[in-house]
Amino acid sequence: MGFLLENVVYRNILDIPSLEMPGGKVTCIIGDSGSGKTTLMRLLNNLISADRGIVWYRGVNVDQTDPVALRRKVVMLAQNPFILPGTVAENLLIGLAFAGKEPASEETLAEILQTVSLGKSLSDDAMELSGGEKQRLALARVLLLKPEALLLDEPSSALDERTEGEVIKEVVTLAKKDSRTLVMIVHSLDLARRFADLVVIVKGGKVEVAEGVAGA
Repeated sequence: MGFLLENVVYRNILDIPSLEMPGGKVTCIIGDSGSGKTTLMRLLNNLISADRGIVWYRGVNVDQTDPVALRRKVVMLAQNPFILPGTVAENLLIGLAFAGKEPASEETLAEILQTVSLGKSLSDDAMELSGGEKQRLALARVLLLKPEALLLDEPSSALDERTEGEVIKEVVTLAKKDSRTLVMIVHSLDLARRFADLVVIVKGGKVEVAEGVAGA
């Protein structure tokens, strides 16, 4: 079981009578700028609360769940993630520390960098990375947490087309391997259809499910 939204209204931004995002599957969300995509994503881990209606995660109302506990299970990566001054390794490890998890080995850190196609040394200065490299570093940081559900807000927006395809493919493969729930905002229907089990289109605060999605 994943996410279920019932009669959800948020200000004048979203009005969703019903929407289900299945657990252990990949859902891609697309829509024009300002359509409500990020607002929808933020409702899923209770970063914001609906004015009306209920957001369920695994059968539990997210408004009735301890927010810290929820966000350790349902981790969101913003489109412009924060990078801390320090090394690549320190940026990877800080996420585990905040989540109360044991530090990962250097081998594990190196492997996660490969997963996101970031060819950097663990000792490199994270602040000297390009925008796309910082985006991949932040993605690697949340992948290390191995949450039940992962919410990604345009995780490849700063990447070129080839690297974007490689990174998204690896993230989807990793999620499917562990039967994790993955919800991503992406910028194109073609990209969504390539990787998603379910495509949700947001238009003017309303949602519809795309037909004919082949899945990854």
